[in-house]
Amino acid sequence: MTLKKQSILVAGGGSTFTPGIIMMLLENLEIFPIRQIKFYDNDEERQKQIADAVEIVLKERAPEIEFLATTDPETAFTDIDFVMAHIRVGKYAMREQDEKIPLKYGVIGQETCGPGGISYGMRSIGGVLELIDYMEQYSPDAWMLNYSNPAAIVAEATRKLKPNSKIINICDMPVGIEHRMAEILGLKSRKDMTVRYYGLNHFGWWTDIRDKDGNDLMPAIKKHVAEHGYVTPGELEGTPGEDIEPSWMHTYGKAKETFALDPNTLPNTYLKYYLFPQDEAEKANPEYTRANEVMDNREKQVFSECNRISTIKTAEDAKLVTDDHASYIVDLARAIAYNTHERMLLIVPNDGAISNFDPTAMVEIPCIVGSNGPETINQGEIPRFQKGLMEQQVAVEKLVVEAWEEKSYQKLWQALTVSKIVPNARVAREILDDLIVANKGFWPELS
Repeated sequence: MTLKKQSILVAGGGSTFTPGIIMMLLENLEIFPIRQIKFYDNDEERQKQIADAVEIVLKERAPEIEFLATTDPETAFTDIDFVMAHIRVGKYAMREQDEKIPLKYGVIGQETCGPGGISYGMRSIGGVLELIDYMEQYSPDAWMLNYSNPAAIVAEATRKLKPNSKIINICDMPVGIEHRMAEILGLKSRKDMTVRYYGLNHFGWWTDIRDKDGNDLMPAIKKHVAEHGYVTPGELEGTPGEDIEPSWMHTYGKAKETFALDPNTLPNTYLKYYLFPQDEAEKANPEYTRANEVMDNREKQVFSECNRISTIKTAEDAKLVTDDHASYIVDLARAIAYNTHERMLLIVPNDGAISNFDPTAMVEIPCIVGSNGPETINQGEIPRFQKGLMEQQVAVEKLVVEAWEEKSYQKLWQALTVSKIVPNARVAREILDDLIVANKGFWPELS
């Protein structure tokens, strides 16, 4: 059977993650053929650095694929099958503010959790909704595969404000942890495992992991995590397979403490921010946060490599590599395009999949994906411990979206107060007032 060739738009063409997506697409052309790739970004100069290098890569490795980079929405969104969206409104300069402002008050600042995530969410909602509007205007049959952060708040916004849109919200964090699980077990790939998982984005637990023959893999992974967290055997021996930044090594190790709270499950690493917020705030350097780490490492490395390729006019020895989330998004696009019924973790309306939880909550659970989109896999009832934590966090996400829609200072203050990361309402208000000043021009004007 000849597979239909797809037209792909990468929204956020200037992202450092874009080259990884392109490399993964090129590795999968036999099973996911492409006729056209477009980039769209509102920062022409930043996108051009990535696009110039990608154009050389495509000419050398897949010259049959048409390529275009543009800042014009109509040009970008016309004649496409998929929008792969990973925008960052405010770029890393604003992420730095998200992280450093809460630390002034002894509260951890983080990209998707607590005050930092709320601040970023208030910036992201409008940007993602704008992308949906463009897609529906110029390519109404297309699907948007969105992994713009903070995914939980963005997903709630699209559920509430664009309920009929063809958008699927995803996250690569569970994928990255599953890669580590596979390495811990000595498996070739995370795809050798079938998992059951429930929670919210960056806020979930694995409840069952089996190999293709149905053998239970949980005991072996639990034993390792109880001793070492998600630090892999290679890393323990001092020979990691990739360059891991110090903040991530701490995160993987911290999973040992998080796991101890419920040894019946395996935790998402981001739970450390909710369960040990004071630890994270004390460890953080208010002068040099994760945003600075990314700007000094990934940002410099990717742009330097892209500029080098553009200068020498060849990608023969390019050091651009695929990313975890790139493989995941290709699998998702294939499932929709060719009705493959892939099993994937997605962020979807609960609608009874977790039977004792808010049906309107955007939960992260396994789904079967075909040409009609995702069909959820029932997870049954969840324990009181997880249910209580999730209800508190869902309230935060819903209050943020209501605050954005209603331009409500009161509801955003409430959202920060409800967040498990913030110690009290007074501190919540002080952080909020500082964030409002920093986000002038990015947030709706609150009243």
